[in-house]
Amino acid sequence: MPLTVAEVLEHPAYPHVIRRLQPTKKGKVAIASRRGGPFDIAFEVHGSGPNHLVWVMGLGAFMWFWQRQTKDFGHDQNSKYSCLVFDNRGMGESDKPIMRYTTSEMARDTLEVLDYLGWTSRRELHVIGISMGGMIAQEMAYLEPERIASLTLVSTAAELKSTVGYIENLRNRINILIPKSVDVQLDEVKSRVSHSWLCAPDVDGEFPTNGDRFAAQEITKRRDKGGFTRRGFLCQAVSTVTHKKTVEQLHKVTETVGGSRIQILHGTIDNLITVPHAHVLYDRLGGKAAGVTKTIFEGRGHYLPWEERPKFRALIEALVEKVQAL
Repeated sequence: MPLTVAEVLEHPAYPHVIRRLQPTKKGKVAIASRRGGPFDIAFEVHGSGPNHLVWVMGLGAFMWFWQRQTKDFGHDQNSKYSCLVFDNRGMGESDKPIMRYTTSEMARDTLEVLDYLGWTSRRELHVIGISMGGMIAQEMAYLEPERIASLTLVSTAAELKSTVGYIENLRNRINILIPKSVDVQLDEVKSRVSHSWLCAPDVDGEFPTNGDRFAAQEITKRRDKGGFTRRGFLCQAVSTVTHKKTVEQLHKVTETVGGSRIQILHGTIDNLITVPHAHVLYDRLGGKAAGVTKTIFEGRGHYLPWEERPKFRALIEALVEKVQAL
């Protein structure tokens, strides 16, 4: 049986479920001065290598949700990679302005952070975006394709075609803010992850199962009342529902970035952004004929960087190596 919320909170591993990985650089950048701002985006850079990885997080999540990848690339291979992680507007340590959020504006946010860091060279950025972050990554590639070295689109969509399940999930995730229903709502969030992964022993060896560690991180986020707010979540949610990249727009991305620099990753049992969305995205980008690659993980859900960490790492490494030869 999975641990209850009370049991997770009492578990000796809970206080350090978020790894305190030492960044090379961290801070806040004032952005969007001519776009309704200024407001601050919080960021960290891990590693000092020449390959610059930009990790773009999804809806309602904090930058530390990338901590596995931050360790794999920015610490275990710190002389090879530099990793940028950050909190999108509306979440975590970043500001939460009340305004309409769009994925294109959030892409501009990200590009301004990159400008601040001086990551401005041609073909410098290896962009990895998950879910809403994958939508933002599409917009980054559309806005400034010449800066993109590679583009990895994870559990995402060109647009949400059937939003009934998605909106139902948003409702459930908003309701998780109600303390009396946390156990029930955690079960709903966990339904987005493959059951086999949740039930497997904790890969870090401290909690009984992966699912218990997953719950511990979700609980940590929701206990951060300043970082995880209803207002910020809803503003981000609007950007996902309104995101749309047409065939013409994505063909332009493929033509200007290069299809061989783009890969799509998706799980077959993702019930938040279902796998047909991956096929549509692939087709709109031009598919095999354009050199785009697509990897579908059988029996996996929405959180591939967790569920398939070694394979996910290998795919990122392989694409970085591949584009260096182009």
